[in-house]
This record gives sequence, structure tokens and C-alpha cells, in this order.
Amino acid sequence: MKTMTCKQLAGACDQPFSANSFEEMANKSQQHGKEMFQQRDQAHLDAMNKMSKLTPEEMKAWFEQKRVEFDSLPEDK
Repeated sequence: MKTMTCKQLAGACDQPFSANSFEEMANKSQQHGKEMFQQRDQAHLDAMNKMSKLTPEEMKAWFEQKRVEFDSLPEDK
């Protein structure tokens, strides 16, 4: 199990997410983003707007960079 924060995943807060795989981590981050969208949290809306401006190629590169970051994290104690 590894932990990353919303901010580490291009979000706006320090909410931690723990997961066994990067895919699971991404799903938890997306769920959090949906919740923040529903709450109209401006900081998260701004972060989502910034991410939405990435081209498909930029998004793929970003996703792969975050996967590498996740893989390099130590296991939670």
C-alpha cells in the first residue's frame, strides 16, 4: 500500500489516498474530484480546469509521470 495526496495528483488539498496500484490511486483521486466538483470547491475546480486544458498527449505523459512517481514511493508502514 502506498499513499499520495490530492496535491501530488494535481489536486488542491492534502487529502491522502492509499492504494495498492496506481490505477486504484487514480480511481480514488477521481472520486474525490467528483465529490469536490459537486461541492463546488473553487480550489478543486481551478485544478480541474487546469488539467482539462492538457492535450491528449500531455495528459498521457502526465499520467505516466505520476505512475513512475507512485512506483517509486516506499510502501506505507
